[in-house]
Amino acid sequence: MSDKLLTVRDLQVRFGAGEGAVRAVDGISLEIDRGETLALLGESGCGKSMTALALLRLLPQPAGHIAGGQVLLEGQDLLALPEVGMRRIRGGRIAMIFQEPMTSLNPVMTVGRQIGEVLAAHKGLQGRAATARAVELLDLVGIPDPARRVDEYPHQLSGGMKQRVMIAMALAGEPDLLIADEPTTALDVTIQAQVLELMRDIQRETGMAMLLITHDLGVVAGMADRVAVMYAGQIVEQADRRAFFEEPRHPYSRKLFAALPDMDKRDRPLTVIPGTVPPLNQRFHACRFAERCESAWQTCRELEPAWLEDTGGRGVRCHLYDPNHPHPAAAAAVAASEKLGKRTAAPRELLDVSGLKVHFPIHKGLFKRTVGHVYAVDDVDIRIPSGCTLALVGESGCGKTTVGKSILQLLRPTAGSVRFDGDELTRLRGEALRRRRREFQIIFQDPFSSMNPRMQVGEIIEEGMVAQGLLPDTAARERRVAELLDQVGLRPEHARRYPHEFSGGQRQRICVARALAVEPRLIICDEPTSALDVSVQAQILNLLKRLQLELDLAYLFITHNISVVAYLADRVAVMYLGRIVEEGPVDRVLTDPQHPYTQALLSAVPTLDAGGGREVIRLEGDIPSPSNPPAGCHFHPRCPQAMERCRRAYPERFERGSEHWARCWLLE
Repeated sequence: MSDKLLTVRDLQVRFGAGEGAVRAVDGISLEIDRGETLALLGESGCGKSMTALALLRLLPQPAGHIAGGQVLLEGQDLLALPEVGMRRIRGGRIAMIFQEPMTSLNPVMTVGRQIGEVLAAHKGLQGRAATARAVELLDLVGIPDPARRVDEYPHQLSGGMKQRVMIAMALAGEPDLLIADEPTTALDVTIQAQVLELMRDIQRETGMAMLLITHDLGVVAGMADRVAVMYAGQIVEQADRRAFFEEPRHPYSRKLFAALPDMDKRDRPLTVIPGTVPPLNQRFHACRFAERCESAWQTCRELEPAWLEDTGGRGVRCHLYDPNHPHPAAAAAVAASEKLGKRTAAPRELLDVSGLKVHFPIHKGLFKRTVGHVYAVDDVDIRIPSGCTLALVGESGCGKTTVGKSILQLLRPTAGSVRFDGDELTRLRGEALRRRRREFQIIFQDPFSSMNPRMQVGEIIEEGMVAQGLLPDTAARERRVAELLDQVGLRPEHARRYPHEFSGGQRQRICVARALAVEPRLIICDEPTSALDVSVQAQILNLLKRLQLELDLAYLFITHNISVVAYLADRVAVMYLGRIVEEGPVDRVLTDPQHPYTQALLSAVPTLDAGGGREVIRLEGDIPSPSNPPAGCHFHPRCPQAMERCRRAYPERFERGSEHWARCWLLE
């Protein structure tokens, strides 16, 4: 029997008809062997998810359709099967984990019933047998107390547990091929490490193949056997993992690596990919990347490159490697990025937060008695001078966003002081607070829900200028909106569109432009790059860094992306269950973490060195409920180094050198 499980030949997906149809997937070919993991790497909108949906014939109807090609599963053409035949394939031989578990799970059905649907359709199991198998599957994917969880609803589970339920559903049909569409994008790094390890273990045990769709190079390095890079509906490079990471060949692949932020690049702008992806509603007669490629020459703009494959199976779609089209030597030269300027103004005190507490009452009964509190933020101290960046990191639910909102007085603190440039913000009310808000803005985590869907983008960006009385002239505001859109990598004509017409990454860029519109002194950035591709992320980070140098801006940067912290932050504070457990200069905290939680957090971050042999410190379980925090050190139930003393008393603050401290009894 051949090892070849899936063969895709010249697959084409169209939206619409005629010459103006959108060519979402334009003639891709790939193969996946049994037990192999192929990573499909690329940025938003390149056609990765559409490829996956096309394999299962789940394209949005009626606009989307497969215009050509073959999808062979062990020689059987899936595109020729009737719908009833495809139903046996979906969830049976090929299963899929979708990107967003909350929208993929049915909110009115228990997780046991949802797994039971797959078991009934593909394994013929009903009743107690189906329930018993569902419990086994939940146990297999590492959900604690599976016999109880099987009767719970999706909203009762954490994000990591929802993703595990999705994996359990996918495994229920014992598939030969698992398609995982960005399976860890919405997860914290500690939960991501658990999910990726789980998927590797299950693959070893079952021998299934995997098509891993992602834009995270670190995840690719840890999971893939082979890598295929997509751009504008085409595969532009394909290679085994080791060869790809040692020497990416396509200029687009090289740019993706160069755009990654890290500590070594702090003194210079990140490499960006100029321009935007070309519209896909056209027939291409040249290289699709030519207008954004620094190595391009005239041939690239006149002739579409052929797929060039060597004897080892490595392929690339680029004229640079075509002996029939020799290129000028100067075409391959890439200019080195200039170093960033130094901060000229001396830092001065801007934000001083002390003893900040935000407790939400828990009401119960007919008369809404207060029976407890959610201790979302519990005694937090933060200081940010002008022109500096403090990164606030931690898992979802630890209180990071609540800290940001309470500083802006979007949530009123229960206790504590918030002083901005000497003024106590907790005492300001009404118009006085409204006028002050021009000086501090926020970029929200979810770009779509933070924009009015009935307003055009231009109106959204200029709304703050109108509210604060800036630029009373309409034409001047329109010019300023166009400048802001250009700064964040969008086109001026986008001002006349609505939020739903943009991708997630584009919406986040609009939110950055809106925050910058009133020229604030402090910006609270709540996961501003979490929805962005690496090249767009580089544009935003460069923009934030340049504006900080030019305008002496201060940032509170809330994130779980440690590489972004390493590039952008001056100091980093690590938060766990409403309290800061470690704080210090970014180089000290990232290279010499003192708190066990910080150590675990950093060990779980995916790296490009797949063979580095770094040990991941596994944290069992999820973060406890802030309404009932553990006695003593809040981290002790998950800490691999916990002592008896940790269970009795919360640790004091122990200094570990120049402005570096942590709260842990191990440091006493």
